[in-house]
Amino acid sequence: MVLRTPPPSRAHLRLLAATDTSPPARRRDRYGEIADRRLAAILAAEDVAEEHGLSAHVRTTCYVHRRWVHQCISDPMHVLIVTGHRWCRRCDRTVEVQVDETFPGTVELFCDGCGVPPDSVANREVLRACRTSLSAMHGGEASTLYVVPDR
Repeated sequence: MVLRTPPPSRAHLRLLAATDTSPPARRRDRYGEIADRRLAAILAAEDVAEEHGLSAHVRTTCYVHRRWVHQCISDPMHVLIVTGHRWCRRCDRTVEVQVDETFPGTVELFCDGCGVPPDSVANREVLRACRTSLSAMHGGEASTLYVVPDR
């Protein structure tokens, strides 16, 4: 993937086609052990985009877990109390995440404490990143922009 315009949106990321110029060796080798080459390419592209201003909160991949973000979002590491990501401020509890990877996939956030779906800017970012991650995972091998869901 290459960055065509400055972030803040990942909508400007594109997978590299075989005919495109190779990324620098340090980027190409960083995720060389990952079997899913689409995932590896998006990880590398989002790393570069983050260096140029992309918010880490909208990534579709997780460089720590080296996975699609929807596959590791339930890890306690992804709870950010200060920003409210995966956090219910109403009852001061961790927000749970339910992901169904079956195409086209669904993601839901819920709070076991108050029972109210946590609707905050931060939690909407979590939902959007996970839904886009699902979309990218199901995107196949095409060297095109992946779709950012509207939901």
